[in-house]
Amino acid sequence: MGMRGGAHPTDSPRPPASSASVPTQLLCLEVAHPRPVSLLKAVLLGVGDGLPVQPRGPPGRAGRRGLGASRGCVWEAAVMSAPEPGGGGLWPRCAQSKRGRGAARLPVVPPRPAPDPAPLPAGRGRRAQPQWAPPAGSEPCQLRLYNSLTRSKDVFVPQDGKRVTWYCCGPTVYDASHMGHARSYVSFDILRRVLRDYFKFDVFYCMNITDVDDKIIRRARQNYLFERYREKQPSAAQLLEDVHAALQPFAAKLKETTDPDKKQMLERLERAVTRAAEPLEEAVRASLAGEELDGRVQVLLAEAKDLLSDWLDSTHGSEVTDNSIFSQLPKFWEAEFHKDMEALNVLPPDVLTRVSEYVPEIVDFVQKIMDNGYGYASNGSVYFDTVKFANSEGHCYGKLVPEAVGDQRALQEGEGDLSISAERLSEKRSPNDFALWKASKPGEPSWPCPWGRGRPGWHIECSAMAGTLLGASMDIHGGGFDLRFPHHDNELAQSEVGGAMVTAPGGQALPCGGERVGAGSQVLSGQSLASESRLHQGHSNPHRLVWFPRNSLALGSTGLAPHLLPLLAPCPAPEAPPSGQRLPAGAAPLTPALASSRPVQAYFENDCWVRYFLHTGHLTIAGCKMSKSLKNFITIKDALKKHSARQLRLAFLMHAWKDTLDYSSNTMESALQYERFLNEFFLNVKDLLRAPGDVTGQFEKWEREETELNKCFYDKKAAVHEALCDNVDTRTALEEMRALVSQCNLYTAARKAARRRPNRALLASVANYLTHMLKIFGAIEEESPLGFPVGAPGTSLSLESTVMPYLQVLSEFREGVRSIAREHRVPEVLQLSDALRDDILPELGVRLEDHEGLPTVVKLVDRDTLLREREEKKRVSQPEGTWPGVC
Repeated sequence: MGMRGGAHPTDSPRPPASSASVPTQLLCLEVAHPRPVSLLKAVLLGVGDGLPVQPRGPPGRAGRRGLGASRGCVWEAAVMSAPEPGGGGLWPRCAQSKRGRGAARLPVVPPRPAPDPAPLPAGRGRRAQPQWAPPAGSEPCQLRLYNSLTRSKDVFVPQDGKRVTWYCCGPTVYDASHMGHARSYVSFDILRRVLRDYFKFDVFYCMNITDVDDKIIRRARQNYLFERYREKQPSAAQLLEDVHAALQPFAAKLKETTDPDKKQMLERLERAVTRAAEPLEEAVRASLAGEELDGRVQVLLAEAKDLLSDWLDSTHGSEVTDNSIFSQLPKFWEAEFHKDMEALNVLPPDVLTRVSEYVPEIVDFVQKIMDNGYGYASNGSVYFDTVKFANSEGHCYGKLVPEAVGDQRALQEGEGDLSISAERLSEKRSPNDFALWKASKPGEPSWPCPWGRGRPGWHIECSAMAGTLLGASMDIHGGGFDLRFPHHDNELAQSEVGGAMVTAPGGQALPCGGERVGAGSQVLSGQSLASESRLHQGHSNPHRLVWFPRNSLALGSTGLAPHLLPLLAPCPAPEAPPSGQRLPAGAAPLTPALASSRPVQAYFENDCWVRYFLHTGHLTIAGCKMSKSLKNFITIKDALKKHSARQLRLAFLMHAWKDTLDYSSNTMESALQYERFLNEFFLNVKDLLRAPGDVTGQFEKWEREETELNKCFYDKKAAVHEALCDNVDTRTALEEMRALVSQCNLYTAARKAARRRPNRALLASVANYLTHMLKIFGAIEEESPLGFPVGAPGTSLSLESTVMPYLQVLSEFREGVRSIAREHRVPEVLQLSDALRDDILPELGVRLEDHEGLPTVVKLVDRDTLLREREEKKRVSQPEGTWPGVC
């Protein structure tokens, strides 16, 4: 059947009888059908039954055979035309049939409102495709992160597309890493993995190692002096004399201590030394000798190590001159830190910086701050002028914790134990000023610099190293909650004035590197700037800007090489490029016309050195504050002796990364229960997938139960996504995953109760999704196709794929033996079968689960877990008031 001319018939409403005078278009159809009228009416159903239809063809033929029996006729029906654009409603046309000269014009009504349809080709036409509109959809969920700069959850928008630059404050390596370190670095590892593997950001992760610090210097000297003292093998009398000498300044220190936690720690140390000294004093009075005396000497040396080390450092610390002593200690503990991070499955940083390797960059950074007038030298040290900074237009000191400004206890803690003497404090103009560079005293490592031999301050190191690698502005800066003030607030201050922020006329801040340049700006390299002859020409706009990449120009006191100053004097900029051009990362504005009020430099003229500041929450131990200085901490190695890296990570995942986490038996028990809950689900799905079946059997008909479970599956995936968008809320994400597994367990139980096998494909999809999410969180340490790996790291895939076929054969053989034993009533064989299940296979890490009327389930489980389950089962089954083995 073909159509000629006109619009689609179903696009027209039924014409009313009263519109006879309205011109119409004719629709001609060639049909070969025994009942053409019926067919035509069916085609024109969308137009209405009242549409006039008339035959066009040999009139005698139609009359002889009748209307309903005619074949091969051409029929015409009057339908409306498409409205002509701007024509006010109708587009009158008259289509001509091949076999006739015309057709009567019949009435139609105006068409219903609709967009213009696609034009139809002339001559033989076809149905027009109806217009399509996209679904309304829903607003996509945006990732928000808790930003310490605003103390709110801000939408995360990197400065350069999907690329994320991230700097994380690393450890000060002078002792073993503890669970406080794990709290920060495991939490940041989770955030990093989620941003990289879930949200698909290209994360460049930089971390530093602080290997030059007051704590390191003091601990290195103490260890060196104590080992030298021990090697001299002092007599018992000499040791007692030295211990009593060391107790005198220690007692004075204890008396001056006001912090209750620190005072309690010092009192414990004093009691321990006193108890260890008493047996040795008795042995000396009794003139004992030999092994008994040596044993008591060694006990006192062990208990008094901290006391004697502190005393030896105060008396002989200035005699240590070998700089290698100060590098050996941090090198050893840095290696131990990396081993601990690897054991916790923490990804290594993309780049690692050490303070000792960036001293030249730190010296340059300090010099630039001094050139800008925000640093001053005093007695060989250099300090940051916080008063001048706070009083400067456009600057604010204490952005993160303004309420802590002036907290002398926090400020002195940030300066270091070796830098808070009365002499050092008197060098400052204000008590709030902090050290950028410290003049080295005897017994301290030192490097040459314009102000004399010295060493970097604590806060300056991160600014210099992060700026060298990440440029003038980074997306994320991370650290522990206790670093907010003064460390990170001081970082922000000194980084913002490493080059003062230049403002345009009217006080509008100029863009940072990586942002878009407005009209009237131009990007030039240092070379093109030096050779740009147009700088000598006059320009009407004295406030146009020249932008150049950071580090492209030699720096003098004004921020430019002297030979470039004459070029810039007449005019600040050549002609401007098109607005909207994107600056390269690290580009900085140069505005000589505006530089008279503020110093200009090639570093960080902005107030956006960090876009998002992320701080992980504190860690407490059974409700008590954890502190290495208070000897109240648990090392990572000790924690890993009790729990696996996965269990520790699950404990962190079950708490918000920015909140306080209490490391206690209750916390770890919750993590263990969650791990067991998920592992049982994975083991059940693995057993289900191992069951034999043909290829077509994997595609089973879905009934109401499968449809409902699948809807739950997609609802939970959406809920997990919303949770991760909400400040990477892994706690809620894990709860949604737990709820999904619970629904799967209910579905599986209902199917088994009905003696029906659960849908394997659906449960496999759920298990694969959960495996994928756990890999993103870092809770699955290696490539495991489904669920948690079994056995030692690196052996899970080969172990499961190699052992399971043999275990499956053993299970089937055992099931056959049990069936025969039940049939022939042989209880001894049944007992042997139970012993294999309950006593022998658990020792090998194999669990058999017997279900009435269903095949035995075989699971590979950690051996220690099975042994604990067996002991717990025996304890529960033991009658109350009896002892094991007693009837």
